Amino acid sequence: MARVFQVQAAQVSGTAALKAAWWTLNGMAVRRLTRPGKGEPVDAKLADSPPLSRAALRRAWIEPFIKDARDVAAGLYPPSERVATPAHALARAVDFLSDARRVDRRRRRQGGGVEVRDTVEAKGYPAYYRQNFHFQSDGWFSAQSAARYEAQVEALFSGAAGGMRRRALSLLAQAWRGVDQRDLVVVDLACGSGAFLVDLKAAFPRAKVFGVDLSEAYARHAAKTSSAPVAVANAERLPFADQSLDAISCIYLFHETPPRYRLAIAREIARVLKPGGYLAFADSVQASDTPGLERLLAAFPAFFHEPFYESYQRLDIAALFAEAGLAQVAEDQAFLTKARLFAKE
Repeated sequence: MARVFQVQAAQVSGTAALKAAWWTLNGMAVRRLTRPGKGEPVDAKLADSPPLSRAALRRAWIEPFIKDARDVAAGLYPPSERVATPAHALARAVDFLSDARRVDRRRRRQGGGVEVRDTVEAKGYPAYYRQNFHFQSDGWFSAQSAARYEAQVEALFSGAAGGMRRRALSLLAQAWRGVDQRDLVVVDLACGSGAFLVDLKAAFPRAKVFGVDLSEAYARHAAKTSSAPVAVANAERLPFADQSLDAISCIYLFHETPPRYRLAIAREIARVLKPGGYLAFADSVQASDTPGLERLLAAFPAFFHEPFYESYQRLDIAALFAEAGLAQVAEDQAFLTKARLFAKE
């Protein structure tokens, strides 16, 4: 088994390996600083779930790196991993680690997930959105949060976040292989801080690529990061005409959306897609997808503020989008993310 892992690891680019090592060290540092779980109650179902072996966890973790490298080698999209300058990388790490204690205090404080609810910055946003998702400082409402977000995600997943997201990019790139990109219009819905927007622009350099996010702070950061136009809009009321888009990407939105809004968003996506247009969707795996990962999936909402994650675990995603008029045509999975490609009927 060790030999298999060595062969797999050799398929990962040096840049990706360096990034993985860096963010793994950051993740280890923050866990040592905050010691999550110490002094906190653990859900009985979580405690009763059998833990995944370290070897199995390592095999699951390396899968997005391997698939990413294979897609680059196949010409589906260019290499996406970039190494920051040492000064920039160090500055991001210092900021991330200094904020980690604030995040930890918020997690341990009762009601710490709604710290931003009554702030000036959160006024006017939907009630469900005015929360400190992941217990992060400022929720979705500050430039500092937007600048810090990618570091938080990469440290959490030991550098695998980009490769997991790009499972959706892989599905879309395969569907569009050989297609003239010059008239294509692609929108990244809930684009966050803009990392996937960067990937879309690199994969489809001749297409018109836009972002949409509800947070003004994150939209500004995404536009700066990607050099793509980013609109501020609610996913249930997109600022696009009927049948005007060739594709929409939607990455990690639905597990942070209340159940009562999910079908409305799916229908809005279907409204703006052209007939034959695609939705490239990626979100958390569900327990039914990943036998053996139940403990990890249970730990996520237990130690992070994810109020809608449990309902997402029970969601029939294919059926939801089918009700909106989108048929699933492909899927892929790596580590803790499952990607699906839907086509408008």
